[in-house]
Amino acid sequence: MLVTPAALEWEHGHAMLARAEALGCEVVRLKANRLVGLADEDPRRTYGDAKSTLAIVVAPPTKLRLQPIPPSADWRLDLAEGCPAHCQYCYLAGSLSGPPVTRAYANLPEILSAAERHLDRGSVTSRSAKRRYEGTTFEASCYTDPLGIEHLTGSLAETIRYFGQLDAAVQLRFTTKFDAVEPLLTLDHNRRTRMRVSVNALSLMRFEGGTSGLLARLQAARRMTEAGYRIGLTIAPIMPVEGWREQYRALLDLAATTLGEGPGADLAIELITHRFTNGTKEVLTSWYPGSSLDMDEATRAPKRTKYGSLKYVYEPEVMEQMREFFMVELPVRLPEAQVLYWT
Repeated sequence: MLVTPAALEWEHGHAMLARAEALGCEVVRLKANRLVGLADEDPRRTYGDAKSTLAIVVAPPTKLRLQPIPPSADWRLDLAEGCPAHCQYCYLAGSLSGPPVTRAYANLPEILSAAERHLDRGSVTSRSAKRRYEGTTFEASCYTDPLGIEHLTGSLAETIRYFGQLDAAVQLRFTTKFDAVEPLLTLDHNRRTRMRVSVNALSLMRFEGGTSGLLARLQAARRMTEAGYRIGLTIAPIMPVEGWREQYRALLDLAATTLGEGPGADLAIELITHRFTNGTKEVLTSWYPGSSLDMDEATRAPKRTKYGSLKYVYEPEVMEQMREFFMVELPVRLPEAQVLYWT
């Protein structure tokens, strides 16, 4: 673990440091606030070292100017940046610069104050007739998996408590590929947090190194339901691999069996197909040179992003086949679930 001097000007920074020391982590207190000297001559070693390093830093001012994050939520709320998992289709790969060190933010009070300033100002769910019931929504897992580092940061629990006491129509959202939910179960969340587990067809789980297993994630979602939380499934990234219909039916059957109809169940579904950019492909290929993940541009349809760059999605007829499959199968297997979006 790396700790910057500025981070220790915050009580939450000291709390994260104390957690790390209690767990026996090797801690390096930096003399400056910049993270330098992280790259090795061997890019594979650079990647491995970075993925196993957490840095406690102060979020820059840009993180306090929240950005819309359609179609998920009104606003992006970054508690950290980076992730310890080894997912071979990681969409963050082309978004983060430098070695993929996970940065946890010590100035959490400033981040939460920024969220409160954005109440009733969203344009994704706040103004949607279909999703207005969610209130102003804040997505905490755009640039990290907050549960994967919660044992070191405690930031997710603090944020859940904060949202639970707000006098407003509001919802905190986070997605995870981990199952360590026990510290969250007894929090006073006031049903203002939706925890979603990221799931996929079983054969595709091999691309998600260092994460909890599929059944463990679903069982964690069940425990969260029993603790009164709203939950969800983020089925992603959906791929038309061989036997995909049978594989995704099996996934939905397992979800239905595991989640059941818990007390006060409120299940949302988000459906996200696989896509990549040239930048993402270049980074992922360097991180996972032996990966069998299909990123062949010749089999994809190019599509412009809102920033003008190109991303590669599946051909329209393939996208429609997959979308129709889920629209038919979900009501049969999870009839109470609400599909929030397909993309």
